[in-house]
Amino acid sequence: MRKLFPTLFFLLLITSCQGQNNLIEGRAYISKKATDKIIVDGNANEKSWRNASWTANFVDIEGDKKPKPYFDTQVKMTWDDTYFYFYAEMEEPHVWAKLTERDAVIFYDNDFEIFIDPDGDTHYYTEFEMNAFNTVWDLLLTRPYRDGGHAIDQFDIPGLQSAVQIDGTLNDPSDKDKGWSVEVAIPWASFKETTRVSSPPKNNDIWRVNFSRVQWETEVIDGEYVKKKNKDTGKNLPENNWVWSPQRAIAMHEPEFWGEVIFKENPDSKDDFYADFGSEEVRQVLYDIHRKQIQNKRTHGTYSAEKDSLLSQESFQVGRKIEWLIQADQYRYHVIMQHPFDAGIYWHIDETGRLWKEIRTNE
Repeated sequence: MRKLFPTLFFLLLITSCQGQNNLIEGRAYISKKATDKIIVDGNANEKSWRNASWTANFVDIEGDKKPKPYFDTQVKMTWDDTYFYFYAEMEEPHVWAKLTERDAVIFYDNDFEIFIDPDGDTHYYTEFEMNAFNTVWDLLLTRPYRDGGHAIDQFDIPGLQSAVQIDGTLNDPSDKDKGWSVEVAIPWASFKETTRVSSPPKNNDIWRVNFSRVQWETEVIDGEYVKKKNKDTGKNLPENNWVWSPQRAIAMHEPEFWGEVIFKENPDSKDDFYADFGSEEVRQVLYDIHRKQIQNKRTHGTYSAEKDSLLSQESFQVGRKIEWLIQADQYRYHVIMQHPFDAGIYWHIDETGRLWKEIRTNE
């Protein structure tokens, strides 16, 4: 494990060779416990917010495959015994919104989105979206759509607080705005029935989190903002998807690529932590196997137990031989893979796509 410093780390993007999988860049953030009461008003004036670090600027959802976003987006996070707090600032010369009904498909507007998977198993995670009207869409995902997951739209986060501040004027094309900011408080109690970890978290706990900003290309017609259209098809131009931790593809619902948030109870603690690069690579290798198993099931009606067809590389890019076991039949599969550096850590994945870590103390 390596010691890394403030707010982010990178898994090296290594050129594929000898059949090895590329590691996807990951980001991390240290969230310090609040020292004063947070008032959710969209301003972030409290001392706790002033002491909180900014994340790195958002990047395109596909990472280095696409150009950097043309507007800046950054986030801060803090927490107390009741809430997990988020504050985001978005550069935007033309702030607009149309949707006003809760649980509408908010990303049809420019929006800000939060994704939270407390135990990092990719199952039962929270999605939250809001626009510049402070119209929200909160839902619970049972698992990713690729694994037959369902979005529970009826889920409303109990005790949710959110606010928007606009540096400019909303829905007024006649002037130029500076941007908009959002502040969100999500109660820890909303996670307790869907996670295996402590909520609120304990010192040094790590949760999987990501953020997305959807940005549409617009023009002004008859004094209103209208989405630009493809001249050949007449359809809206595709939206931009800007994120904190890149996803490799236009696919937010691949939680294995979300960033890590490390919780610190001592607000004076140093901004560093030890990143487990070995586990990060194991997770990504296991999900590459999982994608192949999904395809096997679709094509052949069964899961495969043939190692060579599921994984071509023999060693990790961070070092050492890959040690793994597999069981598979028509209905299910189960893979166990050992950590490259810690012989007592084993990672598991099965046909549901759920990922979990096992620690064997007698190894």
